Amino acid sequence: MITVLVSPVELAGGPFELAGAEHHHLFRVRRLRAGARLRLVDGEGRARWAEVEAVGAASATVRPGEPAPLLEPARRVALAVAPPRPERAAWLVEKATELGVAAIHLVGTERDPRQLAPAGLARLRRVAAAALMQSGGSRLPKIDGVHPFAALAGIAAPFPMRAFLDPGALPWEGFGAPEPLLLAIGPEGGWSDAERAALVAGGFRAAGLGPRLLRVETAALAAVALALAPGLASR
Repeated sequence: MITVLVSPVELAGGPFELAGAEHHHLFRVRRLRAGARLRLVDGEGRARWAEVEAVGAASATVRPGEPAPLLEPARRVALAVAPPRPERAAWLVEKATELGVAAIHLVGTERDPRQLAPAGLARLRRVAAAALMQSGGSRLPKIDGVHPFAALAGIAAPFPMRAFLDPGALPWEGFGAPEPLLLAIGPEGGWSDAERAALVAGGFRAAGLGPRLLRVETAALAAVALALAPGLASR
């Protein structure tokens, strides 16, 4: 199954022309021909099967058809994470997108106030788009920030379940619950005492992943896998 990310307008309409990098990859590198079947997604949670009607030198005509499986987890899980270094942040975004995370909110912390230039944020969104097509998902995660720590209260408002990872905390049974969950992952230096107190006051529960100290991206993905495992392929 080959998944291609297109615009919502292209997905909803009739035949359209597929050009640019996707045309090169599909019809030059992978050598697809007329009659090939694709799965189109719009990044907003919709998917349709499609057929390649004609292949030209610079574009191909694609006709969307019947609805296709969404391949999205039933549970909404989002991350509020202190941004690691650029290459590790890209790896985190790639793998979190593959797993089906709904959003990745980058949040500055007292011990790691790292900022991200607009070009860096755009790159992370391109990484997410590539990972969505590779994994077959239908909804792109929202990626934004870097937010000040104080903005975390607003980010958390839509989530009835909230947890923050903290070394030494006990494991938490809520990882496997069905309710929407926001996971907060601090910097490698750990949360400050003031941040920890603010998180608890904001309805976050401390959760541990064992005795070892994990990098930001490792901790984030381990927690996401625990939270999504019961329903990874339910839709």
